[in-house]
Amino acid sequence: MDNREVAAIFYEVADILDLQGVAFKPNAYRRAARSLEELEEDLSKMAAENRLTDIPGVGESVAKKIQEILRTGELSYLKKLRAQIPAGLLQILSVPDIGPKTAMLLYKELGIESLDQLKDAAKAHRLRDIKGFGEKSEEKVLQGIQTLESKGKRMLLGEAYPIASDVIGHLRSAASVDLASAGGSLRRGKETVGDIDILVGDESPKRVMDAFVSYPKVSEVLMKGPTKSSVLLKGGLQVDIRVVEPSSWGAALVYFTGSKDHNVVIRTLGVQKGLKLNEYGVFERDSGKKIAGATEEDVYRALGLRWMPPEMRENTGEVEASARDELPVLVEQHDIRGDLHVHTEWSDGVGSIESVLDSASARGYEYVAITDHSQSLKITNGLTADRLRNQVDKVHGAEEAGGGRITALAGSEVDIKPDGSLDFPSSVLKDLDIVIGSVHSRFKMSKEEMTKRLVTAIDSGWVDIIGHPTGRIIGERDPYEFDMEKVFSAARSSGVSMEVNSFPDRLDLKDAHCRLAKESKVKVAIGTDAHRTEQLDFIRFGVTTARRGWLGKADVLNTMSAKDFVAHLRRRRR
Repeated sequence: MDNREVAAIFYEVADILDLQGVAFKPNAYRRAARSLEELEEDLSKMAAENRLTDIPGVGESVAKKIQEILRTGELSYLKKLRAQIPAGLLQILSVPDIGPKTAMLLYKELGIESLDQLKDAAKAHRLRDIKGFGEKSEEKVLQGIQTLESKGKRMLLGEAYPIASDVIGHLRSAASVDLASAGGSLRRGKETVGDIDILVGDESPKRVMDAFVSYPKVSEVLMKGPTKSSVLLKGGLQVDIRVVEPSSWGAALVYFTGSKDHNVVIRTLGVQKGLKLNEYGVFERDSGKKIAGATEEDVYRALGLRWMPPEMRENTGEVEASARDELPVLVEQHDIRGDLHVHTEWSDGVGSIESVLDSASARGYEYVAITDHSQSLKITNGLTADRLRNQVDKVHGAEEAGGGRITALAGSEVDIKPDGSLDFPSSVLKDLDIVIGSVHSRFKMSKEEMTKRLVTAIDSGWVDIIGHPTGRIIGERDPYEFDMEKVFSAARSSGVSMEVNSFPDRLDLKDAHCRLAKESKVKVAIGTDAHRTEQLDFIRFGVTTARRGWLGKADVLNTMSAKDFVAHLRRRRR
């Protein structure tokens, strides 16, 4: 069994214990599961070397359970727990806004023990008979079920990207492929992705197909043809591949990248010019002569357009801007000079301050901000004022010990309380280099109350960045409501930036909101919210989201040099 499969067992244990009302133990199992899920080393190897207790959150008891799972493929403790509850309750627990107490209440009051029964009861308006439920509660349950069902059909960009990259890497190695790319919504960088589509340009499609179906993680070959094949990977994900002649590579890449709306617009433009555009090339309609196709640049040039980055191809004005030669130059990952949102072992992260600095430096960053949680978020081991003061000294000491190879910013992700006040007083905040203000509670406040909450925090003068501004978690929690224009207006007046949180299940601000920030003249700060050093690589997803929002280098706060950025923070403190 791989690490993720073992982690999934412990997540299920935690969920069942939650349903039974057991205290403390669920969080312990979830902490162990998260560590296993994120573990880069092979679990079986660590077990053979008796190093399981080296894993954060894994004590002797959990280590013994891991050994049992690796030895037998199952966990007797989990089998015992499963026998104590209806199996469908775990599905109900997956619905946003339904916690263990609510799930058990629904079961005891209405006998609901499956997702289908819950859906039927909500549609029949039977939930409102339970104390604490009403019409709005029923609507939210139905919306939550719909969200859950839609999540099952698509995967996060951050999940799809490494899989596609690995498949393409296998093809480059096993079949000496040069022209290869993901297509569709993955290449366009959408926040969720359906099946993975791979496009290859090569004169020997048979060699490519043989290499594709021999990919080590293939569990089933659904179809193998001369130029098209489909497989299921071991996790149940479908991957499709298509091979075209190199002379048609650019045209096929345009066609299979999409979006459909974008392609309709450029095909219509081609018709107006007497041209025909398809996946094989651009052709003169009357003579049938092929005039372009080998590169995307050639295809767009034949249509009188400049090449458009894939992230922009959503028919939101990019074709018109291209025709006017007014396309913005989008921010690139190499433009990012530092990560502004990183957690360590001081709160709910795993790495030390020193390991974060080393990893950030190895990525070529000039600066990195240590921003552990503040005291109110107890579930994350948030820092008290005294612990934070101690950490500030440690952060600056680590920078000095490292010879100043990277600027270490001592900060905090400070909770914004329901009244808009911050989790630390000014006497503490004044000693920080950077402050991220974030909402972590009371998500269901009215639109007016949440707007006031955010504006009050912005107007405090202490917040540099609003973290994950809408609070959404893709597929699990909807964004909370607030007047974005009012909040952006306050941010612009106070010089506060809005975060593009790069964590794959957040991507918050999302692309459309990035574009609104640009129009509102509000800078964004791209941060990873990393809790392990390898998660610093999530920055690519934040950059992709920013590009989808048409942001350029000048629109992004952390494209500034270390010298300029530190000066910017000091000006704000004054």
